[in-house]
Amino acid sequence: MGQIAARVRTERERRRWTLAQLADASGVSRAMINRIERGESSPTAVVLGKLSAAFQLSVASLLALAEGTSDDTDGIPGVRRQADAAEWRDPATGYRRRQITGPHFPAEIAEIRLPPGARVPYPAAAFAFIHQIVWVLDGHLTFHDGDTVHELDTGDTIELGEPAERVFANTTDTECRYAVILTRGITP
Repeated sequence: MGQIAARVRTERERRRWTLAQLADASGVSRAMINRIERGESSPTAVVLGKLSAAFQLSVASLLALAEGTSDDTDGIPGVRRQADAAEWRDPATGYRRRQITGPHFPAEIAEIRLPPGARVPYPAAAFAFIHQIVWVLDGHLTFHDGDTVHELDTGDTIELGEPAERVFANTTDTECRYAVILTRGITP
């Protein structure tokens, strides 16, 4: 939690924003941002989505920066051991996110585990400046892309278009595991 707190504060200060300015840009209350920055509250996936959108960073980038993710482990360039990979857990839904690629790889790849009954909405701004594909690895994902709902099963993929409000939902009684692969589009 302390690493995310420090990263949010660093990103805000780097932009010379006050808490009020970040609250206005993200739609997250000033009080909540203050609690996150002081390490008193762990942000949910929804709050991370709103903050990353305000910073014009992907959620994966915000988490990777917070974790200080390295491109190698065991001193071997390019090798990242599963045991060394930091995993972030959403305190509200139990959603778990593990970054697969390091910060210098040209695409960001994350593995997501969405528990039964979990629903994680993201604002359209979280998808600005990126190209993204979602690949269901195990289970079933109900994916809301704006007003359109897609029922995705193991092996299915969806390439995301223009930014829209999106919801990742697991309406089943078993975990859904999927990968998110993204690249940056236009630089903000």
